[in-house]
Amino acid sequence: MSQQEVILVLDFGSQYNQLIARRVRENRVFSRIVPHNITAEEIREINPKGLILSGGPASIYGSHAPKPKKELFELDIPVLGICYGMQALAHMLGGKVTKARKREFGHAELLIDDFEDFFAGLEEKTICWMSHGDYVSQLPPGFKRIGHTDNTEFAAIADKNRRLYGVQFHPEVAHTPRGSKIISNFLFNICGCEGTWTPQSFIDDTVNNIREAVGKEKVVCGLSGGVDSSVAAVLINKAIGKQLACIFINNGVLRKGEADRVIKTFKKHFHINLRYVNAEARFLKRLKGVIDPEKKRKIIGHEFIRVFEEEAKKLGKIGYLAQGTLYPDVIESKSAFGGPSATIKSHHNVGGLPLNMKLKLVEPLRELFKDEVRLVGKAMGLSNEIILRQPFPGPGLAIRVIGDITKERLDILREADLVVIEEIKKAEFYREVWQSFAILLPIKTVGVMGDERTYENVIALRAVTSADGMTADWARLPYDLLERISNRIINEVRGVNRVVYDISSKPPSTIEWE
Repeated sequence: MSQQEVILVLDFGSQYNQLIARRVRENRVFSRIVPHNITAEEIREINPKGLILSGGPASIYGSHAPKPKKELFELDIPVLGICYGMQALAHMLGGKVTKARKREFGHAELLIDDFEDFFAGLEEKTICWMSHGDYVSQLPPGFKRIGHTDNTEFAAIADKNRRLYGVQFHPEVAHTPRGSKIISNFLFNICGCEGTWTPQSFIDDTVNNIREAVGKEKVVCGLSGGVDSSVAAVLINKAIGKQLACIFINNGVLRKGEADRVIKTFKKHFHINLRYVNAEARFLKRLKGVIDPEKKRKIIGHEFIRVFEEEAKKLGKIGYLAQGTLYPDVIESKSAFGGPSATIKSHHNVGGLPLNMKLKLVEPLRELFKDEVRLVGKAMGLSNEIILRQPFPGPGLAIRVIGDITKERLDILREADLVVIEEIKKAEFYREVWQSFAILLPIKTVGVMGDERTYENVIALRAVTSADGMTADWARLPYDLLERISNRIINEVRGVNRVVYDISSKPPSTIEWE
């Protein structure tokens, strides 16, 4: 990334940090979230086009308030302070920040005083989103007001000579309708960015970086067929070809036809060095009689590690383990005001393999968000079936077969789940919902089929809408779609005589049943 123009987002604890970074990237400018206490020397080394100071929950005059290094404002690099970031900027440069008598939260009408550069192309009045308990009551030397609201005299400020700007509102949120334009103006009018960061430029840079880092060593990758591991595998294969060995393990709890699809896509289409391991019998033997969902997860995770290690040893000397770690995984476990942590959550590692196998990591996607991973995958020729795939749990169908796991019960669920996917896609709802799937319940109910009484299984349907999976609402699917799914499952899947629809949201429920 040394040749790439970059904007640094200094982290002061805002819940919107990732959103700021994403808004910058939407303008084809690379962004990186860094700790608020990053030094001037570290910034010079990165050589960014601009700095954005994020919001945060603290008060700048508090005893433990996070503060940027004062030298940052002497680097001749444009700075934009947002909310707390503006207050920190004003405080550090000789202005005054005061506690408000009444906290301002919600929509406000911004009146623009200066339409040059920063507010270029905006209307005289625009809506902005406020969320603050302090305000700048006195400007630092060299600053002037460029925007105000009825309640906030200094809603936007600037020292144009030093290219230092601040806004009391949040331009990164959707509640500020012209916020994207404001951020774009900062990037292009103030920082002089060109917007050259594209999926193809990322691919080119990453391929070169992988070749340089790996050299002639071998890389092993656990391929699941999901978006992240698929894009990572194709990207690494593009860089080092046969030095990459992918291991795809059939753990017996995959969806119908999944193993065949993965083999066809990666071995035959992308010509990846893929080892297919059919460990279905081994996993099902370990899962026999296990009812507790947490035990199911642990058994599958531990068994996966063992199978993966066994197969990896057959490959000879391996230097690197490839993982599909994403940027949110990297920055999620930060400490308060401490900035992003490089610690990777354990469930994103392949079960702790880096520790056990003494392998170095290659994580080509660790600076991308999920939607960016999809764009990179599309640029490399991956099909929509893979890059637009709904999330699928690591333990697979084991946590969608409620109760005892047997081959027979898994096959019933596979057939029912296939119907759900086919009908949801046919009705063009697959991309409208976050997840849609079937669950096999541990009960049987009485039914009538033909002239005979039946006593068979119940399938539950689950479809939710969500932005990120953290919260979710049950999807209001059309009745005729639900009817088609129900009719097909009951008529086509032997052993099922009843279908029910789950209308609970997260919270208090979870998306998966186990």
